[in-house]
Amino acid sequence: MIRRLSPAALAIALALGTAPTGFAADTPQPVRMGCGAMTFDTVPGWGLKADGTSAIGPCHGGVAVGKDGSIYTSAHAGVFVFSPDGKVIRSFLGDKYSDMHDIKIRSEDGGEFLYAARNNNAEGLKLNAQTGEIVLKLPFPKESGLDLKKFNPTAITVAPNGDIFLSDGYASDHIFKFDRTGKYLMHFGTQGDGLKEFHTAHGMTLDTRYEPARLLICDRNHQPKGRLVHYDLDGKFLGEVVTGLGMPTSANVQGDFVSVPDLHGRLVILDRTNTIIAVLGNNPDPKQGGNYNVPQDKWVEGLFSGTHGSSWDLDGNLYVQDWNVAGRIMKLVRVK
Repeated sequence: MIRRLSPAALAIALALGTAPTGFAADTPQPVRMGCGAMTFDTVPGWGLKADGTSAIGPCHGGVAVGKDGSIYTSAHAGVFVFSPDGKVIRSFLGDKYSDMHDIKIRSEDGGEFLYAARNNNAEGLKLNAQTGEIVLKLPFPKESGLDLKKFNPTAITVAPNGDIFLSDGYASDHIFKFDRTGKYLMHFGTQGDGLKEFHTAHGMTLDTRYEPARLLICDRNHQPKGRLVHYDLDGKFLGEVVTGLGMPTSANVQGDFVSVPDLHGRLVILDRTNTIIAVLGNNPDPKQGGNYNVPQDKWVEGLFSGTHGSSWDLDGNLYVQDWNVAGRIMKLVRVK
């Protein structure tokens, strides 16, 4: 006798290795996750090539959505641009585009531009989102007077006036501020687990839920168990936003809501009061959560592993990238 489970029950059973004897798995079906206004369905196979393999390859990057709905994601090989239905429409590949750990997209005079933090290449970048032309590089600013043994940027974001913030999250935990031309302005932040210190300033975005806008920083390894903090655009500490998030890797704002991937294998959504209102893709298998080496044949629909980057489209759908050896990016369709 063939026994069948609901998609959600199947996802959990497969992850825990408890699928019943005699069970037959069908073609992957959408899995519903979240709750209330933040309920989503997965799109099985989104971002895969015709042969069923990943279109992006090994990834440790971010996600950004352009004004036309195109989805940009960075991987070890470079940047891939998807249509909303999951097909690659262009890519920027090669050494000068590799290993963009975090990306943001911004409309400016002259078009849309990607801003990127390249941890392995010790620089920030600005490039034309349509052509891939690199228009600005941000190496370590010697003008800062700092004597750093390593410069390893993990996050980047841009203020309304064009000032650029680049977080050295895998090294000094300083956050460097440049003007729109790349001129060094200042830096702030010190290492530690104190209230006003960073223990891996891994992710960063402009928090437009408040006036004036401020920096929302993912202090990933800060004890206890990771937190988000606010700083103003002059580097002044404003306060803790929320604690106990595991390993928050990045943050993306749409309206009053923020999506925050946790490297342990889940994504949380906060409202304007910074209350967690939904948890998506929570992986019950501790061997998969935070594990880069989960091969594609071990992926489970509706469960994340090394959740690393996310972004919203105009319809409130979410695109999520896992830190993953095989290259996993997923689309979650908002249930209206």
